[in-house]
Amino acid sequence: MDKVIPTDYSKKENWYQLPEITKKVDTFYIYATEYILGSFEDGAPDFATLDNVEMREGVAVEYRDHASAFAEATNVFLPYFRQSGLKYAGEVFKKTGNADGAFLGMPSDDIIAALDYYFENYNGGRPFIIAGHSQGSAMVLLLLRTYFKDHPEYYSRMVAAYTIGYSVTKGYLAANPHLKFATGETDSGVIIAWNTEGPKNVETNAHNIVVLPETMSINPLNWKIDETYAPASMNLGSIVLDEKTGEPSIGDVGADAQINLSRGVVVTNAKVPTVSEYVAQVSAQFFGPDGRHAYDYMYYYNNIKENANKRVAAYLSK
Repeated sequence: MDKVIPTDYSKKENWYQLPEITKKVDTFYIYATEYILGSFEDGAPDFATLDNVEMREGVAVEYRDHASAFAEATNVFLPYFRQSGLKYAGEVFKKTGNADGAFLGMPSDDIIAALDYYFENYNGGRPFIIAGHSQGSAMVLLLLRTYFKDHPEYYSRMVAAYTIGYSVTKGYLAANPHLKFATGETDSGVIIAWNTEGPKNVETNAHNIVVLPETMSINPLNWKIDETYAPASMNLGSIVLDEKTGEPSIGDVGADAQINLSRGVVVTNAKVPTVSEYVAQVSAQFFGPDGRHAYDYMYYYNNIKENANKRVAAYLSK
């Protein structure tokens, strides 16, 4: 088998965003699975090509609705990479019990090449946040136990890792004692994660590809890791998409939050946006009948933005 050559990140076209440097801290953001519906087409490849239209359009929306939460506090870098399709991730999950294997090889080789180029040419010794969602968060967790273990000079400058929308399990932390899970809203060098679900997923113990046994969450409204309820009044604003135009605005969808410790997720009673029947079926197949995976960032957008500012300020004041 021919060795796959990683993407060349010296080429600016292989980055969605290379920011102007105006802040003292960076964010390196890795996007979620955006190669979704196309991955189910007959003969579709397991991995998206760099010019895959569905992926590229999804990345633009994900920057707007997710990664931009870090733009007030940091310079946000976002590379394109040849990611796993949702169909292939599901197949790997069925065989192994988690989807991690789908992100090895081409996707991880690309991201490691992007990180190497970023640290050698763009970072300039600044502290950084590394963040992602879903497949992107799985990639961050892979990097934390491999790449950053091998590069302590980089890891020592990590403000925090936001691995939202993927499982950080107790077993993962036990196997990687150099890593620690967040316990509050300003601790640094920590992993911040949660998976959002509606009550029905918890009540039925529904299958959710991103929720593994013994996973952990931090509450994105009160930044506690116990079951203390956080009412929607603590929510500083959610991203709401106009049902006709699709344009985003900040609004109130009733996104409260409470950790369910036995399942390891954040449970919310927030309103669910209207989607097509086909999209709803695909979502239910992978994330359960009341999965809120797509809204992990959107429900808590302004709280994430505030938290990034607080963590950066706390880190810089040390």
